[in-house]
Amino acid sequence: MPQVFIDGQPYEFEEGGKLLQFCLDQGIEIPHFCYHPALSVPANCRQCQVKAGLPARDRATGELVTDENGLPVINYFPKPQTSCSLDLVDGMVVHTQYDSEEVAAIQADNLEMMLINHPLDCPICDQAGQCPLQNQAYKYGPEGSRFEFEKVHKPKRVQLGPNVVLDAERCINCTRCTRFTAEVTESHQLSIVNRGDKNYPMTAPGQILDDPYSMNVCDLCPVGALTEDYFRFKARVWEMSKTPSVSDFGAKGINVDYWVRDNQILRITPRANLDVNEYWMPDAARLVYERYNENRLQGARVNGAAVAWETAYDEAARVLKDADGSVLFLGSAWATVEDNYLLTKLADTVGGEVLGYIPYHEEGRGDGWLISDDRAPNAQGCERLGIRALDASLLQSKLAGASVLYVLDDDPVAAGVLSGADLEGVTVILHASHATNETLPHAAVAFPAAMCVETIGTYVNEAGRAQRLRPAKMIRSMNRSLMMAMGTGQSRIDRGGTPFDRWHDVTNKVDCLPGWTVIPELADRLGRPMHYKGPERVMDELAETNPAFTGATYPAMDLLGVALEDIGEPA
Repeated sequence: MPQVFIDGQPYEFEEGGKLLQFCLDQGIEIPHFCYHPALSVPANCRQCQVKAGLPARDRATGELVTDENGLPVINYFPKPQTSCSLDLVDGMVVHTQYDSEEVAAIQADNLEMMLINHPLDCPICDQAGQCPLQNQAYKYGPEGSRFEFEKVHKPKRVQLGPNVVLDAERCINCTRCTRFTAEVTESHQLSIVNRGDKNYPMTAPGQILDDPYSMNVCDLCPVGALTEDYFRFKARVWEMSKTPSVSDFGAKGINVDYWVRDNQILRITPRANLDVNEYWMPDAARLVYERYNENRLQGARVNGAAVAWETAYDEAARVLKDADGSVLFLGSAWATVEDNYLLTKLADTVGGEVLGYIPYHEEGRGDGWLISDDRAPNAQGCERLGIRALDASLLQSKLAGASVLYVLDDDPVAAGVLSGADLEGVTVILHASHATNETLPHAAVAFPAAMCVETIGTYVNEAGRAQRLRPAKMIRSMNRSLMMAMGTGQSRIDRGGTPFDRWHDVTNKVDCLPGWTVIPELADRLGRPMHYKGPERVMDELAETNPAFTGATYPAMDLLGVALEDIGEPA
């Protein structure tokens, strides 16, 4: 294979790549701002410059020219090269800032020029703590500024659209944002206006940045020029923990990071997964953050009254055991694969029937990219378990002869498949995440359900990729599985909070539990214990016994998920 020599070390490479991306893939850090792997390469920030050259060859023979020590003579390019645009060539020799004082000085000079008109407002900038310019100025920049004149002033606090705010003085003209709207969404809603040191990104006169993916420009921005309106001045990055997980916004299975402070989801950002969402996510998938915090159902209930969890378990088990008619179960495309699987086992225990799951497919909702027609995140997981999409008329006819209806993480009344009148004379056991659940007033026993940000489990997206959920929020009763999944490495300043700490709000810990905790409790009381050491063992069992989940173990899924075999059209 062809080789390139970087700072004296040989590396093999495949044809067709660029030097900067190759270095990043090898763990060699070269500072840069304008480059992004999903965008075109303008090479306009000039920060990634390196010294590069090729072995000299005799013009007559084509043989390599060597020095007195027998080493190849290198013809260096006369000027530094931008590594983002430099093609890899066999035998190329490269010196980065680690190996060359000349390159280090070039990068420091470039940063000094870039910072001449940059405002010194890091203490009040939302990007502080996660700012590439801040980090690289510290690592590769000059010791101080020699600029003693007034900086150029540009528009500040400009509302570009409903979700994005511009501070033009901070812009370094990397053009990532304009390239995104031109090349990825093709909305062309942003362009660079003015010239020289007075230019910055802006919408056309009379236009706004209302692209459904507009907030991706905030992720792309390497400074604090573009910020999300909903998150401005809410929290510092070092005050929050960041948890990699999967969004429940539709069946696409968008990979995300959940940002938490004081056990509240404050921000959702995309996490790179080239097989699912690449580097992007729609604005609507970010703006759901409040529903993880607000109107949550707290504490178990029996006939509407708050009771201890043990009392609710006992009552639900009694209802299931003493049922004098058929017992019906509803799976859920909002619940994890593990919870739905345990539900089928509970149904077998009491001789009940799992009728299916409520579909949330809305033709025309999707955009053919990251917004799916299916609003629910795990319909494919239900299908692979043999739980089919529910027909409302079938449910209503079956319910006429039933005595118990067990609903997992759903709201059949709000979904329109049942009415309050349909539930008269039927004992309802319900797992519900929100107090606004319209089926809740009809429930004899209600278990507050953990949401995707509070549980461990698996979603299977519409393309058949199994992906892991990780808990970002702590709940009131943290068991061993949840504590281990959250890990000790998360920087949670609220980890040791008590009701006596003014900075800590204990009510932010929802009194709820995952289905994989509740269902085994009921099974124990029914004399058919389900002994699993957490949801990982549930998935292990499924991967071994159900061909539709072959290979879907937690280690295999890891952060990027695993593609499952196609199961074809459901029977």
